[in-house]
Amino acid sequence: MTEIKYKPIGFIHSPFKEPEGTPIQPIAGQGIEGTVEVFQEYLEGLKDLDGFSHIILIYHLHLSTEFSLKVIPFMDDQSHGVFSTRAPKRPNPIGISVCI
Repeated sequence: MTEIKYKPIGFIHSPFKEPEGTPIQPIAGQGIEGTVEVFQEYLEGLKDLDGFSHIILIYHLHLSTEFSLKVIPFMDDQSHGVFSTRAPKRPNPIGISVCI
């Protein structure tokens, strides 16, 4: 298998339009609000979501154009493998966030 394709079910809108300045840790994003737009044909899948305290968003990091297998994370001075970090520049630019 050489390729896996996903079909978007919506968009995440935030005040951040460029990778620079976007918070890389949840604590730095506290109080910043965004919206999730789910396409009409998937709205039925949101039934009963309001009964939960959190939602897990899985998304494509569309502005990530390159990757490195070894990175130096924020507030660290040692190089680590990208998969042991939260670095957004990954071979498969997939992000995950748990939102309240």
